[in-house]
Amino acid sequence: MTMEASYQGVILAAGKGSRMQPFSEHWPKPLLPVLGKPLMVYQLEMLVSLGVRDVVVVIGHLGQEIVRALGDGSRYGVKIRYVEQGEVLGIAHAVGKLEPHLDRPFFLFLGDIYFATANFAAMVEPLRLGRAEAVLACKREPDIAAMRRNFAVMLGADGYVSRVVEKPRSPRTDLKGCGIYLFDPEFFDAVRRTPRTALRNEYEITDSIQLFLEAGHKVMPAEVVVEDVNVSYPADLLALNLQLLRESGAANWRAPTAQLSASAKLERVIAMDGSAIGAGAALRDCLLFPGAQVPAGHVAQRSIFIPGSEIRCDDVR
Repeated sequence: MTMEASYQGVILAAGKGSRMQPFSEHWPKPLLPVLGKPLMVYQLEMLVSLGVRDVVVVIGHLGQEIVRALGDGSRYGVKIRYVEQGEVLGIAHAVGKLEPHLDRPFFLFLGDIYFATANFAAMVEPLRLGRAEAVLACKREPDIAAMRRNFAVMLGADGYVSRVVEKPRSPRTDLKGCGIYLFDPEFFDAVRRTPRTALRNEYEITDSIQLFLEAGHKVMPAEVVVEDVNVSYPADLLALNLQLLRESGAANWRAPTAQLSASAKLERVIAMDGSAIGAGAALRDCLLFPGAQVPAGHVAQRSIFIPGSEIRCDDVR
């Protein structure tokens, strides 16, 4: 089988992202702009790089905006189908909604995380060679606080995953799970047996993975993630845009329809389509959403502009 025929892709995009106020009232987190593209488009591009063309997007909060933005996926080289999660009760709950729509091994992405990877294609090798039924994208994480916010991946002497621990208080490893997974469809058996957690009253994907392990299935880690940025707060969104701007080597980034007065002074500014910056404005380390207007003479630093509002990110978090 070709790669295209062998794998499907899933992006979870149903969450509300309440910590991203006021953006979450109008923009689902996976659609937040990152250097000219919605965040989840980077994930679509990762799937396309592996030859995956059949993608299911799980939607919920402002799902119609995601459908409007991505359409049928043809402009990105994929065919997108949409599934409503309904009540948002955790990642495993969302995955459980997908069983009627998936008939092959599938990549699962959390749609509100930006990933930078190295040798991403290595994720498919364990399944392709029959050495495992699931693969977890991982990275070595020196930051204990970051480990506590994610899940720890424990390995046995054979190099296979022996246990996964959600949000560990005292991590016994620096191997962190990063929000990209590759599952054989047999994984749905474990998802159906996953109970709600007492702590958050949700269905955790790590509980499903542990049940899968206990049923005798082989799960392997793949250290393919170089960086994972969870866009939880407005300051995270600004920092991610500025980081990619630096990496691009450009002084500023301006969409084709952004309007910029010749007398405006810009340092590290990202201006999206339909935004405008007035005469004499001076901006440093700023992001303009589509349609945002910066008045003439306005001075700002570390701000995000949306239509009718300015969010100062130094005050966030």
